Amino acid sequence: LLGGKDVKFLDDCVGDEVESAVSSASNGQIILLENLRFHVEEEGKGKNAEGEKVKAETKDVESFRAGLTKLGDVYVNDAFGTAHRAHSSMVGVKLDQRAAGFLMKKELDFFAKVLESPERPFLAILGGAKISDKIQLIENMLDKVDSIVIGGGMAFTFKKTLEGVKIGGSLFDEEGAKQVESLMAKAKKNNVEVVLPVDYVTASKFSKDAEVGSATDAEGIPDGWLGLDVGPKSRQLFHEAI
Repeated sequence: LLGGKDVKFLDDCVGDEVESAVSSASNGQIILLENLRFHVEEEGKGKNAEGEKVKAETKDVESFRAGLTKLGDVYVNDAFGTAHRAHSSMVGVKLDQRAAGFLMKKELDFFAKVLESPERPFLAILGGAKISDKIQLIENMLDKVDSIVIGGGMAFTFKKTLEGVKIGGSLFDEEGAKQVESLMAKAKKNNVEVVLPVDYVTASKFSKDAEVGSATDAEGIPDGWLGLDVGPKSRQLFHEAI
């Protein structure tokens, strides 16, 4: 795809220097920009250098999106994993010519085939942090699958809401929690098996020098500790389901 061409890396994704480098590119030169998420205007919110939550100003978001728009003539979205998010690079680049990339097409073709004519038994594995981001996806999957394995940060919202499991400082989706019981009711109605974890790998903080531990549903995850992965009993449950 790159045709042996050199790739020039720039240490930002917007601004005068980036615009100058892009405008002076020639002969099909390839330019790789720095991570968009280093700018709070990409997601609209984030954390500053001190770890404090910050929210981007509307005018700054508009300026950031305008800066991205200046960099090209055609917009190609190949980020399937973030295409559902209202981030600046997803919804704020104002170019008339727009297309899906090769990876996006591959993922969409795969999902279309699986969802329209799946082989049985049909099992889905869901993860990620937020249920609220995936409500429509989960609703649709419950009409098609025979069983669902739920892991990742999403599992903690299910466990706390359904079973009152102590999850410490693990990820918890307040909005998504409001939908958990209705999702489980639909699963029961459609005879869909939902497999949730029962034990966890825990840590004292999200850092490479964290103290590592373990926890089960019965004892729960202590306050100040995080659930970061499933434990051995959960892996066995998932293995049996798959």
